Amino acid sequence: MEEALLKERVEVLLDFIMKKCLWQFHSRAWDRERQNENIIQKTMQLLCGEPVSKDTPEERCYYADAAYLAESYKRLFPWVSELDKANLKEVMQGLKERLDFLLITGSLNKELTDPLY
Repeated sequence: MEEALLKERVEVLLDFIMKKCLWQFHSRAWDRERQNENIIQKTMQLLCGEPVSKDTPEERCYYADAAYLAESYKRLFPWVSELDKANLKEVMQGLKERLDFLLITGSLNKELTDPLY
């Protein structure tokens, strides 16, 4: 996928998360890393029609957020359903990387890394 188009699509999906999803506000970096990995992975699996693990309570929690995200993306952004699996996975990986930067590595929130918090 062309880099400019990839960035545009990532930003559209990211904007939805930033405006509609409360899970982005976990108070510790490790929580945010784990949530980003699991929710985006499960969202990608749902959008690609792949099996999604829901064996543990934690996985079911991530699945609930991922199901909402996948359904919203399909409803609001028709191009999501038109992408082939390879391009969809590329967009979702870009989304995860951007989330990790904004919510963790690029965040100025010192509480994320405070060992006493």
